[in-house]
Amino acid sequence: MDAIRTAAGRDGLAAIVARPSRAVIALDFDGTLAPIVPDPEQARADPGAVPALAALAPRVASVAVVTGRPAVVAVRLGEFAEVPGLEHLVVLGHYGAERWDAVTGTVHAPAPHPGVASVRSELPGVLAAAGLWHDTYVEEKGRAVAVHTRRAADPQGAFEALKEPLSDLAARHGLVVEPGRMVLELRPPGVDKGVALTEYVREVGAESVLYAGDDLGDLPAFAAVEKLRSDGVAGLLVCSGAGVPELASRADLTVSGPAEVVALLSDLSRTVATT
Repeated sequence: MDAIRTAAGRDGLAAIVARPSRAVIALDFDGTLAPIVPDPEQARADPGAVPALAALAPRVASVAVVTGRPAVVAVRLGEFAEVPGLEHLVVLGHYGAERWDAVTGTVHAPAPHPGVASVRSELPGVLAAAGLWHDTYVEEKGRAVAVHTRRAADPQGAFEALKEPLSDLAARHGLVVEPGRMVLELRPPGVDKGVALTEYVREVGAESVLYAGDDLGDLPAFAAVEKLRSDGVAGLLVCSGAGVPELASRADLTVSGPAEVVALLSDLSRTVATT
């Protein structure tokens, strides 16, 4: 953690180490705890992620996974359920619209937005009209639908070609498009990782927060930590990978990917164990 390049980030780390029992450790899933893979259903947390989290979680106020995935999917792919040490892990799924608590093993969520079903039914026609029905992968997320272009012959070209038609489709049904790395997600407005993170930090009464993410969907969480800093909550922002310059430029610390995120968590666990 000697590579933290900002004074605010160093202050954030110092606050976490000084009073870990008042710190929230919040992490994205895909690209942060789990390597990015062509098929989202094949994603799995880095092998060291669960042991690192289980070692750290009992020493801090809370560990939260904040993801665009449905909460139960992140729990399954991360293998977070019934892990000693993670009894109080929280997964904020669908950008915070869902919440899974390890202590109960249950998910709390509002009713799905009706526009999602309408978008789902119209999406094949929109993709076919763009000539990309067979070159894309549609991920069903329950409360959202994501279109991945990594499988296309020209992933970036397919991504750019779909921006406008998918934005029009989403707008017709009261949804918004959340862009990511070779993925466009159509989801309800008004919920994002920043809102979810801020509400959770306030709920816990944390004095410090570490947030790690890797993609455009993590920008609201970065903005939330920056706002929390102005309100007296110390923060450390970690970017997993350098593939999204908009995120990397705002991070206090950039690591190469999930394996280094896990190493960071392990280092932090050992450090707070001695305080």
